[in-house]
Amino acid sequence: MSQKKTDSLKQRLLEQARAEGFVTARICRPWDIPEVPARLEAFLQAGYHGQMGWMEERSHWRGNPHQLWPEARSVIMLAESYTPDHDPRAILAQPDRGAISVYAQNKDYHDLVKKRLKRLARWLIAEGGGEVKVFVDTAPVPEKPLAQAAGLGWQGKHTNLVSRDFGNWAFLGSIFTTLDLPADAPERDHCGSCTACQTACPTDAFPAPYQLDARRCISYLTIEYKGPVAEELRAKLGNRIYGCDDCLAACPWNKFAVAASDIRYAARDDLKAPQLADLAALDDAGFRTRFSGSPIKRIGRDRFIRNVLYAIGNSGDQSLISTARALTDDPDPTVADAARWALARLGLFSG
Repeated sequence: MSQKKTDSLKQRLLEQARAEGFVTARICRPWDIPEVPARLEAFLQAGYHGQMGWMEERSHWRGNPHQLWPEARSVIMLAESYTPDHDPRAILAQPDRGAISVYAQNKDYHDLVKKRLKRLARWLIAEGGGEVKVFVDTAPVPEKPLAQAAGLGWQGKHTNLVSRDFGNWAFLGSIFTTLDLPADAPERDHCGSCTACQTACPTDAFPAPYQLDARRCISYLTIEYKGPVAEELRAKLGNRIYGCDDCLAACPWNKFAVAASDIRYAARDDLKAPQLADLAALDDAGFRTRFSGSPIKRIGRDRFIRNVLYAIGNSGDQSLISTARALTDDPDPTVADAARWALARLGLFSG
Protein backbone atom coordinates (compact mmCIF):
# COMPACT_ATOMS: atom_id res chain seq x y z
CA MET A 1 0.00 0.00 0.00
CA SER A 2 1.38 3.42 -0.97
CA GLN A 3 2.17 6.13 1.59
CA LYS A 4 -0.72 8.21 0.29
CA LYS A 5 -3.15 5.33 0.72
CA THR A 6 -1.95 4.47 4.23
CA ASP A 7 -2.20 8.12 5.28
CA SER A 8 -5.75 8.26 3.93
CA LEU A 9 -6.66 4.98 5.62
CA LYS A 10 -5.30 6.22 8.94
CA GLN A 11 -7.29 9.46 8.75
CA ARG A 12 -10.49 7.60 7.96
CA LEU A 13 -9.72 5.12 10.76
CA LEU A 14 -9.51 7.94 13.29
CA GLU A 15 -12.80 9.37 12.07
CA GLN A 16 -14.43 5.94 12.31
CA ALA A 17 -13.04 5.47 15.83
CA ARG A 18 -14.62 8.73 16.97
CA ALA A 19 -17.88 7.71 15.32
CA GLU A 20 -17.79 4.53 17.41
CA GLY A 21 -17.54 6.59 20.60
CA PHE A 22 -13.81 6.56 21.28
CA VAL A 23 -12.32 9.87 22.40
CA THR A 24 -9.37 9.41 20.09
CA ALA A 25 -6.97 6.87 18.62
CA ARG A 26 -3.23 6.82 17.99
CA ILE A 27 -0.82 4.32 16.45
CA CYS A 28 2.52 2.83 17.49
CA ARG A 29 4.59 -0.24 16.74
CA PRO A 30 4.45 -3.35 18.96
CA TRP A 31 8.17 -2.93 19.66
CA ASP A 32 8.04 0.78 20.58
CA ILE A 33 8.32 0.18 24.36
CA PRO A 34 11.88 -1.16 24.88
CA GLU A 35 11.97 0.14 28.47
CA VAL A 36 9.04 -2.00 29.64
CA PRO A 37 10.74 -5.41 30.18
CA ALA A 38 13.18 -3.97 32.73
CA ARG A 39 10.44 -2.00 34.49
CA LEU A 40 8.19 -5.05 34.64
CA GLU A 41 10.99 -7.23 35.96
CA ALA A 42 11.75 -4.72 38.73
CA PHE A 43 8.04 -4.60 39.63
CA LEU A 44 7.84 -8.39 39.87
CA GLN A 45 11.14 -8.75 41.74
CA ALA A 46 9.88 -6.30 44.36
CA GLY A 47 6.78 -8.44 44.81
CA TYR A 48 4.53 -5.48 44.04
CA HIS A 49 2.14 -7.73 42.07
CA GLY A 50 1.05 -9.57 45.21
CA GLN A 51 -1.26 -12.50 44.42
CA MET A 52 -1.52 -11.60 40.73
CA GLY A 53 0.60 -14.52 39.62
CA TRP A 54 -0.67 -14.22 36.06
CA MET A 55 1.47 -11.10 35.68
CA GLU A 56 4.62 -13.12 36.27
CA GLU A 57 3.44 -16.13 34.28
CA ARG A 58 2.81 -13.98 31.19
CA SER A 59 5.58 -11.44 31.68
CA HIS A 60 7.35 -12.52 28.47
CA TRP A 61 4.32 -11.24 26.54
CA ARG A 62 3.43 -8.31 28.75
CA GLY A 63 6.93 -6.93 28.47
CA ASN A 64 7.30 -7.66 24.76
CA PRO A 65 3.94 -7.30 22.98
CA HIS A 66 5.50 -8.00 19.59
CA GLN A 67 5.98 -11.58 20.84
CA LEU A 68 2.27 -11.88 21.52
CA TRP A 69 1.60 -11.80 17.78
CA PRO A 70 4.86 -11.54 15.77
CA GLU A 71 3.01 -10.82 12.51
CA ALA A 72 1.56 -7.56 13.83
CA ARG A 73 3.13 -4.40 12.38
CA SER A 74 0.98 -1.73 14.03
CA VAL A 75 -0.96 -1.24 17.26
CA ILE A 76 -3.96 1.07 17.24
CA MET A 77 -4.49 2.36 20.79
CA LEU A 78 -7.90 3.80 21.61
CA ALA A 79 -9.35 5.62 24.62
CA GLU A 80 -12.98 5.67 25.67
CA SER A 81 -14.08 8.15 28.34
CA TYR A 82 -16.06 7.14 31.42
CA THR A 83 -15.82 10.48 33.24
CA PRO A 84 -18.28 10.50 36.16
CA ASP A 85 -20.96 13.17 36.39
CA HIS A 86 -20.32 13.50 40.14
CA ASP A 87 -17.36 13.65 42.50
CA PRO A 88 -16.77 10.01 43.48
CA ARG A 89 -15.14 11.11 46.73
CA ALA A 90 -18.41 12.52 48.10
CA ILE A 91 -19.58 9.02 49.08
CA LEU A 92 -16.62 8.69 51.45
CA ALA A 93 -18.42 11.08 53.82
CA GLN A 94 -21.37 8.67 54.11
CA PRO A 95 -19.97 5.81 56.20
CA ASP A 96 -23.21 3.80 56.18
CA ARG A 97 -22.98 3.59 52.37
CA GLY A 98 -20.61 1.63 50.19
CA ALA A 99 -18.16 3.34 47.83
CA ILE A 100 -17.88 1.53 44.49
CA SER A 101 -15.32 2.57 41.90
CA VAL A 102 -16.85 4.67 39.13
CA TYR A 103 -16.01 2.20 36.37
CA ALA A 104 -18.02 -0.55 38.10
CA GLN A 105 -21.22 1.37 38.80
CA ASN A 106 -22.95 0.08 35.68
CA LYS A 107 -22.21 -2.26 32.77
CA ASP A 108 -18.95 -4.16 32.42
CA TYR A 109 -16.68 -2.01 30.26
CA HIS A 110 -14.91 -5.06 28.86
CA ASP A 111 -18.02 -6.00 26.91
CA LEU A 112 -18.85 -2.48 25.75
CA VAL A 113 -15.35 -1.54 24.61
CA LYS A 114 -14.69 -4.89 22.95
CA LYS A 115 -17.84 -4.63 20.83
CA ARG A 116 -16.73 -1.22 19.57
CA LEU A 117 -13.23 -2.53 18.88
CA LYS A 118 -14.57 -5.47 16.91
CA ARG A 119 -16.76 -3.21 14.78
CA LEU A 120 -13.83 -0.91 14.13
CA ALA A 121 -11.58 -3.87 13.34
CA ARG A 122 -14.09 -5.22 10.83
CA TRP A 123 -14.22 -1.78 9.22
CA LEU A 124 -10.42 -1.72 9.00
CA ILE A 125 -10.29 -5.14 7.31
CA ALA A 126 -12.97 -4.10 4.82
CA GLU A 127 -11.12 -0.86 4.00
CA GLY A 128 -7.48 -1.90 4.19
CA GLY A 129 -7.27 -5.67 4.37
CA GLY A 130 -4.80 -7.40 6.64
CA GLU A 131 -5.48 -9.33 9.82
CA VAL A 132 -6.42 -8.00 13.25
CA LYS A 133 -6.67 -8.98 16.92
CA VAL A 134 -8.48 -6.87 19.53
CA PHE A 135 -7.68 -6.66 23.25
CA VAL A 136 -9.34 -5.03 26.26
CA ASP A 137 -7.47 -5.43 29.53
CA THR A 138 -7.78 -9.21 29.91
CA ALA A 139 -4.82 -10.22 27.68
CA PRO A 140 -1.14 -9.72 28.60
CA VAL A 141 -0.93 -6.44 26.68
CA PRO A 142 0.85 -3.44 28.28
CA GLU A 143 -1.89 -0.99 27.30
CA LYS A 144 -0.59 2.04 29.18
CA PRO A 145 3.00 1.98 27.87
CA LEU A 146 1.69 1.34 24.36
CA ALA A 147 -0.78 4.21 24.75
CA GLN A 148 2.09 6.52 25.74
CA ALA A 149 4.20 5.29 22.83
CA ALA A 150 1.27 6.02 20.51
CA GLY A 151 0.82 9.53 21.91
CA LEU A 152 -2.53 9.05 23.67
CA GLY A 153 -1.12 10.32 26.96
CA TRP A 154 1.54 9.43 29.51
CA GLN A 155 1.71 7.20 32.56
CA GLY A 156 1.31 9.53 35.49
CA LYS A 157 2.83 9.21 38.93
CA HIS A 158 -0.16 7.01 39.87
CA THR A 159 0.85 4.71 36.94
CA ASN A 160 -2.45 5.33 35.14
CA LEU A 161 -2.68 7.00 31.75
CA VAL A 162 -3.15 10.77 31.81
CA SER A 163 -4.02 12.92 28.81
CA ARG A 164 -3.96 16.66 28.25
CA ASP A 165 -7.08 16.15 26.15
CA PHE A 166 -9.27 13.92 28.34
CA GLY A 167 -7.73 13.63 31.82
CA ASN A 168 -7.43 10.13 33.27
CA TRP A 169 -10.98 8.79 33.28
CA ALA A 170 -10.60 6.50 30.25
CA PHE A 171 -10.71 2.86 29.29
CA LEU A 172 -8.04 1.65 26.89
CA GLY A 173 -8.40 -0.81 24.05
CA SER A 174 -6.05 -1.98 21.33
CA ILE A 175 -6.22 -3.34 17.83
CA PHE A 176 -3.14 -5.21 16.63
CA THR A 177 -2.93 -5.40 12.86
CA THR A 178 -0.63 -6.74 10.19
CA LEU A 179 -1.10 -3.47 8.29
CA ASP A 180 1.86 -1.11 8.34
CA LEU A 181 0.14 2.13 9.36
CA PRO A 182 1.88 5.48 9.99
CA ALA A 183 2.91 5.72 13.65
CA ASP A 184 2.36 8.75 15.87
CA ALA A 185 4.91 10.46 18.08
CA PRO A 186 4.99 9.36 21.73
CA GLU A 187 3.66 11.66 24.45
CA ARG A 188 6.02 13.07 27.05
CA ASP A 189 5.44 13.34 30.78
CA HIS A 190 3.52 16.40 31.99
CA CYS A 191 3.18 15.59 35.72
CA GLY A 192 5.88 18.07 36.67
CA SER A 193 6.23 18.55 40.44
CA CYS A 194 2.60 17.58 41.16
CA THR A 195 2.09 14.85 43.77
CA ALA A 196 -1.71 15.11 44.15
CA CYS A 197 -2.34 11.46 43.28
CA GLN A 198 0.26 10.15 45.70
CA THR A 199 -0.93 12.39 48.52
CA ALA A 200 -4.51 11.24 47.96
CA CYS A 201 -3.76 7.53 48.43
CA PRO A 202 -5.22 6.33 51.78
CA THR A 203 -2.82 3.38 52.08
CA ASP A 204 0.46 4.90 50.81
CA ALA A 205 0.53 2.46 47.90
CA PHE A 206 3.09 4.50 45.93
CA PRO A 207 6.62 3.75 47.22
CA ALA A 208 7.91 6.32 44.71
CA PRO A 209 6.52 8.36 41.82
CA TYR A 210 5.51 6.11 38.91
CA GLN A 211 5.65 3.01 41.13
CA LEU A 212 2.67 1.14 42.58
CA ASP A 213 2.83 -1.49 45.29
CA ALA A 214 -0.40 -3.34 44.52
CA ARG A 215 -0.24 -5.08 47.89
CA ARG A 216 -1.28 -1.78 49.50
CA CYS A 217 -3.61 -0.57 46.75
CA ILE A 218 -7.30 -0.56 47.73
CA SER A 219 -8.36 -1.60 44.24
CA TYR A 220 -6.15 -4.66 44.50
CA LEU A 221 -7.18 -5.44 48.07
CA THR A 222 -10.91 -5.25 47.39
CA ILE A 223 -10.92 -6.90 43.96
CA GLU A 224 -7.91 -9.16 43.38
CA TYR A 225 -6.83 -10.14 46.88
CA LYS A 226 -8.18 -13.40 48.28
CA GLY A 227 -8.47 -14.09 51.98
CA PRO A 228 -8.41 -11.80 55.02
CA VAL A 229 -6.89 -8.38 54.42
CA ALA A 230 -4.08 -7.47 56.83
CA GLU A 231 -5.57 -5.81 59.90
CA GLU A 232 -3.26 -2.81 59.58
CA LEU A 233 -4.92 -1.99 56.25
CA ARG A 234 -8.58 -2.72 57.03
CA ALA A 235 -9.26 0.58 58.76
CA LYS A 236 -7.69 2.43 55.81
CA LEU A 237 -10.26 0.95 53.43
CA GLY A 238 -12.94 3.19 54.91
CA ASN A 239 -16.21 2.43 53.12
CA ARG A 240 -14.58 1.48 49.83
CA ILE A 241 -16.07 -1.90 48.99
CA TYR A 242 -14.98 -2.31 45.35
CA GLY A 243 -12.03 -0.43 43.98
CA CYS A 244 -10.84 3.09 44.73
CA ASP A 245 -10.87 6.31 42.70
CA ASP A 246 -8.89 8.61 45.01
CA CYS A 247 -5.73 8.93 42.93
CA LEU A 248 -7.70 9.33 39.69
CA ALA A 249 -10.06 11.92 41.15
CA ALA A 250 -7.15 13.97 42.52
CA CYS A 251 -5.44 14.48 39.14
CA PRO A 252 -5.60 18.15 38.08
CA TRP A 253 -5.56 17.17 34.40
CA ASN A 254 -9.19 16.12 34.84
CA LYS A 255 -10.13 19.73 34.18
CA PHE A 256 -9.87 18.62 30.54
CA ALA A 257 -11.97 15.48 31.04
CA VAL A 258 -14.64 14.84 28.44
CA ALA A 259 -18.08 13.42 29.13
CA ALA A 260 -18.66 9.69 28.76
CA SER A 261 -20.09 8.89 25.34
CA ASP A 262 -22.15 5.90 26.49
CA ILE A 263 -25.06 6.26 28.90
CA ARG A 264 -24.31 2.74 30.13
CA TYR A 265 -21.30 4.14 31.99
CA ALA A 266 -23.57 6.37 34.10
CA ALA A 267 -23.99 5.12 37.66
CA ARG A 268 -26.97 2.90 38.38
CA ASP A 269 -29.08 4.35 41.16
CA ASP A 270 -28.60 1.25 43.32
CA LEU A 271 -24.80 1.31 42.92
CA LYS A 272 -24.03 5.00 43.37
CA ALA A 273 -24.45 4.95 47.15
CA PRO A 274 -25.78 1.54 48.28
CA GLN A 275 -26.57 0.95 51.93
CA LEU A 276 -24.12 -1.39 53.62
CA ALA A 277 -26.89 -3.18 55.53
CA ASP A 278 -28.65 -4.10 52.29
CA LEU A 279 -25.46 -5.38 50.68
CA ALA A 280 -24.46 -7.45 53.71
CA ALA A 281 -27.77 -9.33 53.51
CA LEU A 282 -27.07 -10.69 50.02
CA ASP A 283 -26.74 -14.43 49.62
CA ASP A 284 -25.05 -15.91 46.57
CA ALA A 285 -28.18 -15.83 44.41
CA GLY A 286 -29.02 -12.30 45.50
CA PHE A 287 -25.46 -11.16 44.80
CA ARG A 288 -25.52 -12.61 41.29
CA THR A 289 -28.86 -11.03 40.53
CA ARG A 290 -27.94 -7.59 41.81
CA PHE A 291 -24.63 -7.48 39.98
CA SER A 292 -25.66 -9.14 36.74
CA GLY A 293 -23.76 -7.47 33.88
CA SER A 294 -21.44 -5.69 36.33
CA PRO A 295 -17.69 -6.32 36.72
CA ILE A 296 -18.36 -6.71 40.45
CA LYS A 297 -19.92 -10.09 39.80
CA ARG A 298 -16.57 -11.68 39.00
CA ILE A 299 -15.18 -11.41 42.56
CA GLY A 300 -18.04 -13.48 43.97
CA ARG A 301 -20.33 -13.01 46.93
CA ASP A 302 -17.87 -13.99 49.67
CA ARG A 303 -15.10 -11.55 48.76
CA PHE A 304 -17.63 -8.79 48.26
CA ILE A 305 -19.31 -9.36 51.62
CA ARG A 306 -15.86 -9.40 53.24
CA ASN A 307 -15.34 -5.89 51.87
CA VAL A 308 -18.78 -4.77 53.04
CA LEU A 309 -18.03 -5.98 56.55
CA TYR A 310 -14.76 -4.07 56.67
CA ALA A 311 -16.75 -0.98 55.71
CA ILE A 312 -19.31 -1.72 58.42
CA GLY A 313 -16.49 -1.99 60.95
CA ASN A 314 -15.18 1.39 59.81
CA SER A 315 -18.58 3.06 59.83
CA GLY A 316 -18.91 3.72 63.55
CA ASP A 317 -22.63 3.06 63.06
CA GLN A 318 -24.02 1.15 66.02
CA SER A 319 -27.17 0.27 64.10
CA LEU A 320 -25.05 -2.05 61.94
CA ILE A 321 -23.99 -4.26 64.86
CA SER A 322 -26.82 -6.73 64.26
CA THR A 323 -25.91 -6.88 60.57
CA ALA A 324 -22.32 -7.82 61.37
CA ARG A 325 -23.35 -10.25 64.12
CA ALA A 326 -25.55 -12.18 61.68
CA LEU A 327 -22.47 -13.05 59.61
CA THR A 328 -20.10 -14.23 62.37
CA ASP A 329 -21.04 -17.84 61.57
CA ASP A 330 -20.93 -17.45 57.80
CA PRO A 331 -19.77 -20.63 56.00
CA ASP A 332 -16.91 -18.68 54.44
CA PRO A 333 -14.17 -18.27 57.08
CA THR A 334 -12.95 -14.96 55.64
CA VAL A 335 -16.46 -13.50 55.84
CA ALA A 336 -16.86 -14.75 59.41
CA ASP A 337 -13.48 -13.25 60.34
CA ALA A 338 -14.48 -9.91 58.80
CA ALA A 339 -17.76 -9.96 60.72
CA ARG A 340 -15.98 -10.51 64.03
CA TRP A 341 -13.50 -7.75 63.21
CA ALA A 342 -16.38 -5.41 62.37
CA LEU A 343 -18.03 -6.14 65.72
CA ALA A 344 -14.80 -5.45 67.56
CA ARG A 345 -14.37 -2.17 65.69
CA LEU A 346 -17.91 -1.08 66.39
CA GLY A 347 -17.38 -1.87 70.06
CA LEU A 348 -14.64 0.80 70.08
CA PHE A 349 -17.28 3.38 69.24
CA SER A 350 -19.81 2.36 71.90
CA GLY A 351 -18.42 4.87 74.36
